[in-house]
Amino acid sequence: MRGRLTGAVTGVAAAICALLVWELAVRLLGVQQYLLPPPSVIARDLWANWPRVAAGSWLTTVNMIAGFLLGVAVGIPLAMILAYSSFFERSLYPIIVFLQIVPKIAIAPLFIIWFGFGILPKILLVFLLTFFPIVVNAVVGFKSIDPGVMELARSTGAGTLRTFVKVRFPGALPSIFVGLKVAAALASTAAVVAEFVASDNGLGYLIVTYNGQLMTPMVFAAIIVLGVIGLVFYYLIELLEHVVVPWHAIARDESARQ
Repeated sequence: MRGRLTGAVTGVAAAICALLVWELAVRLLGVQQYLLPPPSVIARDLWANWPRVAAGSWLTTVNMIAGFLLGVAVGIPLAMILAYSSFFERSLYPIIVFLQIVPKIAIAPLFIIWFGFGILPKILLVFLLTFFPIVVNAVVGFKSIDPGVMELARSTGAGTLRTFVKVRFPGALPSIFVGLKVAAALASTAAVVAEFVASDNGLGYLIVTYNGQLMTPMVFAAIIVLGVIGLVFYYLIELLEHVVVPWHAIARDESARQ
């Protein structure tokens, strides 16, 4: 706990120092605000436009969480199928990789044609970007269970379902949470990319609008708010990891301190 508190204080102090250097450098060098506004101007404009930014933040957060949850709902069961069946792994894995490789911004126009400008295409774009790390890490987790542990479970008379519930799934949780945290970090990016292309609201839409109006302070403000949302979402997943698999989280933290 003390190590985490020290790290948090150090991080806050470093951020404050960086903002002070930024503020002084911009003002002393006479940089135009439309190129690089100082933090004080960004904060002032954000406060003045907060109702609009808050409304956009809410919509982006809803899209982000909905797409992420859809990725979890599809990704983990799919990973179970791939881990248990080499046939499905050989058949479906190349398709999954292909979907990940294709730039999501190239798929967005198709989603607009198919589903219109509502919330669904945004959720689907977030889903496409987040479910890949969930699937990959969950498959690794399901396959990495010690064969000796599996054999011990079978020797006690545990059937396939009981073995999965008591051994395989709990053993895979650390890897699953790795995938969830990677997906959480990508979710905000996916949401804003979707709003760049297929939206008339949200933070992505505001960034495009403010950029077109050369309101650079508000572009920075929207980006910062988006980053804060993504950071909070990531640490909520990490907090959930500490609750669900505390033994793994504690071991990882102790290893990091050594």
